[in-house]
Amino acid sequence: MKNEELEQALILLVEKKNQLATIDYNDSQYDDLEEAIHDDEDNLLEKYGDFLEDILADVHDELCPDDDVLLPTAYLANKYVKKEENGAVTYQAAEGGVIVDVDEYPNHLTRLVLVPGPTRLMLQVGKQKEEEVWRLS
Repeated sequence: MKNEELEQALILLVEKKNQLATIDYNDSQYDDLEEAIHDDEDNLLEKYGDFLEDILADVHDELCPDDDVLLPTAYLANKYVKKEENGAVTYQAAEGGVIVDVDEYPNHLTRLVLVPGPTRLMLQVGKQKEEEVWRLS
């Protein structure tokens, strides 16, 4: 598996999800864009699904062993914030991901989110805290 290809596949998906988040259901492009996202998700799962599921299983075992591992595409946010610093593009999940129960953070809403730029899994604790729990090396 080539890390750069996975990174580019995730960026493509994130950019389309961001575009979808900006248009209304009644927009003539909405259905086509939503279908393109589903096709890209299917392609991502076909090519990288097993690899990502193994990573997710390891992260779940460590952080939230009582929660089931879902398909990797479930861990994608619905919307991302794109940031550019010193010529490098990074993304931060704005909304979405998978809600998990993390013993370390009782009584907090915690989510696992797959984020590109670089490809990583982020644990969001409420709206105030975020920590990286895995990074593609």
